[in-house]
Amino acid sequence: MRTYNWTAEGWLYVAVVIDLFSRRVVGWSMSDSMTAQLVTDAPMMAVRRRGKPDALPHHSDQGSQYTSEKFQRLMADNGVTCSMSRSGNVWDNAAMESFFSLLKIERVGRKTCRTRNHAKADVFDYIERFYNPTRRHSTLGYLSPKNFERQAQVA
Repeated sequence: MRTYNWTAEGWLYVAVVIDLFSRRVVGWSMSDSMTAQLVTDAPMMAVRRRGKPDALPHHSDQGSQYTSEKFQRLMADNGVTCSMSRSGNVWDNAAMESFFSLLKIERVGRKTCRTRNHAKADVFDYIERFYNPTRRHSTLGYLSPKNFERQAQVA
């Protein structure tokens, strides 16, 4: 899924892929335009990090980037099955909506970055240095995504 953040240079668009098991952000992409490339880069990062899946669903809204031939073909070529929300129903993807809400409340919504590069660094910092390793989730027994995955591997 994707969201956008205002900077003094204009919008910065952010696409994210979350592993629903651990709530870990496993792929992300940022750009100054909302394109099919933006939304394909995030799941491709997830594939690079986690390996090519045997069968994996990717849930998104019905935005034109996700329904594009480029995105659909890339997902099929990598063993990913696309699943899309009903039109206008944010509850179909509550985990993503929750993540974007946290991102905006805890980090980017409090300020306007002067440049897109500064905003990119801020989003990177939130995801890789706070959200994945530190941010606790009630659905994970108050563990961070990273610690939840570590504990699940031990069990």
